[in-house]
Amino acid sequence: MEFKDLNISKQILMALEEAGFEHPTPIQEQAFPVIRSGRDMIGIAQTGTGKTLAYLIPLLMKLHYAQGMHPRALVIVPTRELVVQVCESVDLLTEFMDIRCIGIYGGTNIRTQQAAVYEGTDLLVATPGRFMDIYMNGMFRTGQIKTVVVDEADRLMDLGFMPQLRSILEVIPAKHQTLLFSATFSETVETMAHEFLTPDPIRIETAIQATPVEFVTQLRYDVPNIATKINLLKLLLADKETFRRVMVFTETKKNADRIVEKLADHWKGELSILHSNKAQNTRLNALNAFKKGETRIMVSSDVAARGIDVQDVSHVINFDIPSLPEEYVHRIGRTARAGKEGTAISFVSEKEEPKFDIIEQLIGQQVPIQPLPENLEISDLLMDEEKVQTSNIVYQRGKPKGGGAFHQRSAKNSKTPQKVRRGNPKKRKQR
Repeated sequence: MEFKDLNISKQILMALEEAGFEHPTPIQEQAFPVIRSGRDMIGIAQTGTGKTLAYLIPLLMKLHYAQGMHPRALVIVPTRELVVQVCESVDLLTEFMDIRCIGIYGGTNIRTQQAAVYEGTDLLVATPGRFMDIYMNGMFRTGQIKTVVVDEADRLMDLGFMPQLRSILEVIPAKHQTLLFSATFSETVETMAHEFLTPDPIRIETAIQATPVEFVTQLRYDVPNIATKINLLKLLLADKETFRRVMVFTETKKNADRIVEKLADHWKGELSILHSNKAQNTRLNALNAFKKGETRIMVSSDVAARGIDVQDVSHVINFDIPSLPEEYVHRIGRTARAGKEGTAISFVSEKEEPKFDIIEQLIGQQVPIQPLPENLEISDLLMDEEKVQTSNIVYQRGKPKGGGAFHQRSAKNSKTPQKVRRGNPKKRKQR
């Protein structure tokens, strides 16, 4: 099937053709008629399968053209990066339309965003907190909003946005269409659906939940510690012909900074870094540089794992194994997008093995273990977080070091005979 077979407006078809899109994905093909019918909908699909266009195309057809001053549709997403990406998709689709779209998010000057909204908009794309901030400041009215899209619903729940979502739904007209999109349908997302959608929403599920994208090759290296992980990362990235465009995911901002620091000597001009401690403009510039191919390697915490659409990512490297197993699926979904092939490589330490076992149970397959390269330098260095600390004892490689109360208690409990104290027994008894 082609887009022209789905009764899409001529203006959007022209934009899709110019952008090189010919065939709709399964979620798009199934979602279009439901959304146009006005029914509430739950869309569950793998990351990288085109969920954004699945709701934007019928939504823009409903809006049709610019009118009025206040928004007529609202898209709620969890992060500022996703706001920017959705707005970019709107720009692509509305090349031959005059619909106005404004993105609002925290971490930047609210006055600039308020001024833009005050000038008038048809479609508002927002993070929950910033939406309420600007609404409470009286910059727009919500009475014209007829469609609400909750995108990346599982991520919104993970980040604790339920109170803000309730506040938003309280100020939206009772009669509206709600579209909920998510990569997984967890209990928390089901709770959200029961609370925000009509009792009988249409549910579309195009793949088994938490199934990795079909064309991702998954590999695993068992690596003893962070320092050796960095050495392995350097070895892999040295092959620029194979590792053409790489996203490296970490569990912590500290590790993201460490990686960039260690790699900067080799590939400073090829590196981007993305995590929540970076300023908003820095994050957007880093993402844009990676999207345009100006940098080859993006190092990111999980903030970039959701919904960020970068074409032709050859490899995803899980430097750390995520604590939430579903996050693994989102990470590796950054490669092999739109039917292309890609590779996901995971560095697994002994401490992370239980987490990876859960991931393998979730995805229903075992990830093959690769032998470590012969020229890999195995480091004995342990970072502070790799050392298990109890009181003032530090265990490193299973050997306790240092003194303290633990050693004193161990001495008392030891079977080695203790020296008998000399002195007057009567005095000892009195004491």
